[in-house]
Amino acid sequence: MMFDLTGHTAFITGAGQGLGAQIARTLSGQGAAIILNDLVADRADAVAEELRSAGGSATTAIADISDLEALRAAKDDAEASIGSTVDILVNNAGIPAGGMSLERFLESDPAMWHRQVDLNGYGTFNTCYVMVPGMIDKAWGRVVTIVSEGGRIGDPGVAVYGAAKAMGMTFMKSLANEYSRFGVNFNSVSLGTFGAPGAFSQEAQDRMARNYATKRLGTWTDIAPAVLWLASEEAGWVTGQTIPVNGGYATS
Repeated sequence: MMFDLTGHTAFITGAGQGLGAQIARTLSGQGAAIILNDLVADRADAVAEELRSAGGSATTAIADISDLEALRAAKDDAEASIGSTVDILVNNAGIPAGGMSLERFLESDPAMWHRQVDLNGYGTFNTCYVMVPGMIDKAWGRVVTIVSEGGRIGDPGVAVYGAAKAMGMTFMKSLANEYSRFGVNFNSVSLGTFGAPGAFSQEAQDRMARNYATKRLGTWTDIAPAVLWLASEEAGWVTGQTIPVNGGYATS
């Protein structure tokens, strides 16, 4: 079976809802044991129970990934619970608690900038710092970081968010050059806008979709298969890359 993840363990951040939960379902369906990281225990527990009910292996790691020691402790506890060590890391968490809004940079509140950098910058630094050494010991690992076309291209209204996402994108390239020689690959998936339930009105979705070659916004199920590929053995010669999954919003 292609993209078989049997015997691998994936740690997915922000996995209690939305895209993170869909990535968890997709990787679990291909045989991976799943550790669901989230700030909110109830929603992570619900996804873990869903995966176990479908025959998968899943547990939770409740921690703020911007807190290095809390992350380390949660990861160690989850590995002990599930009986295996992490060799796939998906850095999916990207929207700070309380959400975010579209606003031009000079109208933004400087006090809010650190929330984006803490989550998308330091959070990604922390997860890699904690988990990549074990992958090197195994001589096999996959790190996939979810980034944004807002950071790759430079869309208006998301300057700070885009810059924080670009940190993760560049970080993956640097780590690839440092550690892929040890069997660990590092890549990014760069997202166009997707129509998460409740995120936008139908009128706003229709307006945005006109900018896409596909004439529709993305869905979680459009994105998760790209993560699966990069997490698999079949992507063994892919590292240091940013893969746009964007409905043709940008074609280079």
